[in-house]
Amino acid sequence: QVQVVESGGGLVQPGGSLTLSCAASESISSIIAMGWYRQAPGKERELVARIISGGSINYADSVKGRFTISRDNAKNTVYLQMNSLKPEDTAVYYCNVVVRWILQTDDYWGQGTQVTVSS
Repeated sequence: QVQVVESGGGLVQPGGSLTLSCAASESISSIIAMGWYRQAPGKERELVARIISGGSINYADSVKGRFTISRDNAKNTVYLQMNSLKPEDTAVYYCNVVVRWILQTDDYWGQGTQVTVSS
């Protein structure tokens, strides 16, 4: 079982910054993607940013130029640096880890961390 642990959420004023961290217990060699999703009240969960094995990175249009995703393979950790935060960024942020096993590929999710952008 892969454990996914997030940290770094909180309350920040508009225009401020936060960094989220996500550590996965599985060896990085079997992880094929790590990323962040978010879900605001009354809305569906949406992709924020993700890194696919090989280095490809995807961002939601709404965060391009403001958020940066990065990873530290030695620590099995992915980070989301969030700058110029807006009230509409308020949501629960979930880390997602996709692991390829011998016979199947599975998704694992963290417990979620609340990000609130408000004055």
